[in-house]
Amino acid sequence: MEKLVVIRNAQESDHPFIFELSPYLAEVAQLAWHTEDVIQKMQNDYISQMLAETSQPCCTFIAEANQVPLGFIHVRTHKDSISEETCGTIPLLAVSPKSQGLGIGKQLISHAENWAKQLGCRLLHLEVFANNKKANSFYQNIGFKPETVHMIKPI
Repeated sequence: MEKLVVIRNAQESDHPFIFELSPYLAEVAQLAWHTEDVIQKMQNDYISQMLAETSQPCCTFIAEANQVPLGFIHVRTHKDSISEETCGTIPLLAVSPKSQGLGIGKQLISHAENWAKQLGCRLLHLEVFANNKKANSFYQNIGFKPETVHMIKPI
């Protein structure tokens, strides 16, 4: 029997699960010019910022099966840097390692797309670490295309 995946709004009680995935998000960055501690702190701070109260339209969704969380996505509005129109943006998406490859990420993205469409957004934006080849491939397979590339050089 296949698990029925439910996607719901995150509650404060979901925060420990979200932070539990932080090391996986930090690990895939693979930024050799930063220490692991710096990357992990950045990731934890980013999650804290994402979960903080804001006047900007945003939502965090949890995917779960049998009341066991499998992954999460955070979506909010964002001003497109080219057209300056309001679009949706996904600052974070994470699926627990044991739940990857089951279509959970696609379901979360679809939910985020619907959320953004309901706000009248025409575009959905996201950023992904360049070295995260698995995520880059996933996003391109579901229709995302690179628009700009942010580059860095350690000196």
